[in-house]
Parts: sequence; structure tokens; C-alpha cells
Amino acid sequence: MKRILVTTPLTGPGMDTLKSSFQVTYPDNRRYSRDELLSIIPEFDGILLTGYRMDAQMIRAARKLKIISVYGAGYDNIDVDEASRHNILVANAPESVTESTAELAFGLMIDVMRRISMKDRWLRDNPGSKWGMMMNEGQNLFGKTLGIIGLGRIGKAVARRALAFGMKVVYYNRNQLSQVLEQELKVRYLPLDELLRTADVVSINTPLTAETRHLIGERELNLMKESAYLINTSRGEVVDEQALIRHLEQGKLAGAGLDVFEKEPYIPEALLRLENVVLTPHIGTATHQVRVAMTNEACQNIIDFFQGKMPASTINPQVFNK
Repeated sequence: MKRILVTTPLTGPGMDTLKSSFQVTYPDNRRYSRDELLSIIPEFDGILLTGYRMDAQMIRAARKLKIISVYGAGYDNIDVDEASRHNILVANAPESVTESTAELAFGLMIDVMRRISMKDRWLRDNPGSKWGMMMNEGQNLFGKTLGIIGLGRIGKAVARRALAFGMKVVYYNRNQLSQVLEQELKVRYLPLDELLRTADVVSINTPLTAETRHLIGERELNLMKESAYLINTSRGEVVDEQALIRHLEQGKLAGAGLDVFEKEPYIPEALLRLENVVLTPHIGTATHQVRVAMTNEACQNIIDFFQGKMPASTINPQVFNK
């Protein structure tokens, strides 16, 4: 029987099916250390990976491994080239995370622009404070231009919500969509620099790759309006965090909503101090329904692979059947 390592205890029908077909090992309510993983990974034929880094050293240690199934959409924690050299298939779980991540992006947008968290803190810290007609003003979303960087599954879901709020939507993508799809989605393509100059809100929804690391840095932030907001629910390293902090501290940006950070779980003290920033602990997919769906999707990748079918969301299809 094939042996499968699940790096975090998971539950749900997907895990039940996995256990019925394979010999499944997982930790009891704790995390494996890196040394533990290195010592046990040679024993396994497949791994369901939750948040650990599969670098070249780990992959070379996994002598029997045939598939890495990622618990989520992002796979920047895996050396896919090294996996491919060892004929290890990598598959992710992008379908289940789309709507919840888009919801959070929009929640951060509403929160920071309408100053919800800020004013919640103000009320709690200042009981009995007077309210005034011209106090506590935020910004409407209605009528604003949203610039989406990365119009994949999640970017499209954010665009749908923006249109429902009466926003205009422009986007930048590695590949421009067809005119038919642009008209269907009611979005307009702009080069990145023009998008940054134009948008009142910028939502980052691109995956982290070598090309997108620090895609938004000092130069790009300088292109944005001082009245603009930055929302990031993709990966922290897409943004130069120190440059963003400087712009927020100097009033060169109106605010930011961040679910991801460069060196998670570390968050710079400067970000924690800023009133015009809303922070969440990487919870884009953190709903009960989505966690169950992610487990199902990630487990199904392994089941399909060992039944001789290529998983639907395979990252390196060239290794299948090698």
C-alpha cells in the first residue's frame, strides 16, 4: 500500500477517502520540525503539503516520492524545477480558495477605506467621545477605479465584487485577456505603470514567482496617487514591505489592507503602529467551508495520481507518466 504523509492533521471526507486507499501518516496536533521531515520523508510515496518548504534538499531526501499535493493555490514554497528533475509531480488546489480570498480582499478594502477597524478601536479606547457630522470621514468605494494586478481566478472574483459596488475595473496581467472576455467581465487592460497611476485602489492577486517578487517597490509606489490604497491578499514578497511602510508613514499613500507579509508570521512594528493599515493573519482561505474543500481537492490530487489520472491542477505536467 502506498504511504502518504500529511504534514498537518486534517479532517473531512477527503481525508476519510485518502485513509481508505492509502497508509496515511500525520502529526498529532503539532508541527513537524524540518529535521523530522527530512528524517521521515524518504519513507513516503506522496505528500500533502501544508505550509512547509520543499526545497532542493528536502526533495532530494524524498527518494520514493512521486507526488506533492499542495494544500492551497500558492506553490512558491516548492522548488518545482528540482521536483521535475526527480520526476515528482506537483499539483495544487486553486479552485476551492477563489471566493473566500476575494471576499477577504474586498473586506480589507471596505475596512480601510471606510476606517471601520480604526473607528472601532477609537470607540473602545475613548468611551463617551463626542461624534460630529464632519468627523470620522472615510472614502466611498462607489465610483472609484480598482486596479487589479493578476486577473486569474481570484482577480476575476474581486472584479465581480467591485462591479457590484459600482467601481470601475482596470487590470494588469502577464497576458492580456481577449476582447470578448474583457467585455464580459467589464474590465479594461492597462500596462502596470499606467494602472498604478490611474487606480484609486490597487488589489494584488498575482502569484509569487521570480518575476513578481517585489513587483511593487519604491518606483511603483511612487507612481500611485497619494489618495490611493493598496490591498494585498496574494503573497507578502510581491511588495517591498519596507518601501510600503515608508510611503504610508510619509503620507504618500492613503492606506493599506494586508493579509500577507514578507517574513510571516513576523510583522514589522512600524506596520502595527500605523492607524491607516488593516492587518489580518493570512486568513484569505480561513473559513470552515473552504478548509474542507481544500482538503478534498488536495486529497483528490493524490487519489487521481495513483489511479493513473493526471490531477486537474498539475503544475508540471511534463513529468506525468515518465
